[in-house]
Amino acid sequence: MSLSATRFGRRKSQARRRLAQAGFTLVEVLVVISIIGLIMGLVGPRVLNYLSDAKVKAAKIQIESFSSALDLYFLDTGRYPSSSEGLNALMQRPSSAASWNGPYLKGTTVPKDPWGTPYAYKSPGDKKPYDITSYGPDGPNGAKGAAGYIKNGE
Repeated sequence: MSLSATRFGRRKSQARRRLAQAGFTLVEVLVVISIIGLIMGLVGPRVLNYLSDAKVKAAKIQIESFSSALDLYFLDTGRYPSSSEGLNALMQRPSSAASWNGPYLKGTTVPKDPWGTPYAYKSPGDKKPYDITSYGPDGPNGAKGAAGYIKNGE
């Protein structure tokens, strides 16, 4: 065996040892996982809070959009849609609307609220000509509040 073959054999065995030693120990992995867990424990609730606030803002913006469309409907027909006609009157001509000039909203269907439920429409409303309500993530039986009950003008 030549001298160069012996050196090649040593280098090969040293490379195998380095590869065997490369990697992380179980303790190192556990430390990294616990640090990530602590960060998520501190940051996660804040991110979820921002998400729920964003959904409330989106619902308020949609309700404002519906209000604008309802005002245009009123200008064309002289009345607001009845509760039975609902917000669908903004998309499809009701039989009782002679001078309907819509659709007043883009798309083919009335959008749902950010929680995936339809908006509630009532005409006449409690204090206004109409009420548009999103019941939030809890639905109609949920609590009123920041992320629970959004009404036009509130």
